[in-house]
Amino acid sequence: MCATCGCGDGAAVINAAHTHPHEHPHDHDHPHEHPHDHDHPHDHDHLPRTETISLEQKVLAKNDAQAAQVRQWLEARDIVTFNITSSPGSGKTTLLERTIRELAGTRPIAVIEGDQETMLDANRIKAAGCPVVQVNTGAGCHLDAEMMRRALDSLQPADGSLLFVENVGNLVCPALFDLGERGKVVVISVTEGSDKPLKYPHMFAAATLVIVNKLDLLPYVDFDLDACARHAHSINPSVEILPLSAITGVGVIDWYTWINEQFDSPTSAADR
Repeated sequence: MCATCGCGDGAAVINAAHTHPHEHPHDHDHPHEHPHDHDHPHDHDHLPRTETISLEQKVLAKNDAQAAQVRQWLEARDIVTFNITSSPGSGKTTLLERTIRELAGTRPIAVIEGDQETMLDANRIKAAGCPVVQVNTGAGCHLDAEMMRRALDSLQPADGSLLFVENVGNLVCPALFDLGERGKVVVISVTEGSDKPLKYPHMFAAATLVIVNKLDLLPYVDFDLDACARHAHSINPSVEILPLSAITGVGVIDWYTWINEQFDSPTSAADR
């Protein structure tokens, strides 16, 4: 169970869309204490705050150690990896489909899909012409470094690949869990509101790039692009803001240019 939010049932399933699905129960190897009330007669309503923080620190420290190993494995193979995060419905799968089709032939591309259930997004990515592995987290609200490692074992991306990790739709816990990626790309849409960075500051603080998607809907919604950028920069002054439409293609060339620039950079976002 996730100590940061109480989510998860202790198992994730790794499915390769290009092969028959195989179950791989994931042992989190977490301590047995849990930060929730077991409703024992003489207990307080909640465990002491210091105990909860200690457990969270242990979980994140273990994840960070695993993520460092994943990052070393990826960098040794020149695989540039982006952790794509968003709330549900931002259009990140649509953006990946377009990116895969339009960058086909420039370099190998692979995708790790994260969802609580189904192979729906993995099937879309496969149809776009890309090798993909689906990670189903069950009740879990985010991917972690151990799930990432197991997905890589199944996917085996080619050296020099561009690897996208489409995280579970959630702007809270994915901010805390390093997967060994080059950088986090946050996708929001103009239908979500200009104040999104203020509501989810940890995610925007962790981001390397913020994509504002569904620009084609801007005339029909109450969204202030300049205000959104100001809010994001108030939290993370160095974050880049990239407005685009994955449907019409407006702005996607800037997205592809940004990707190519990351291949030219010798360091990961975590080191910059």
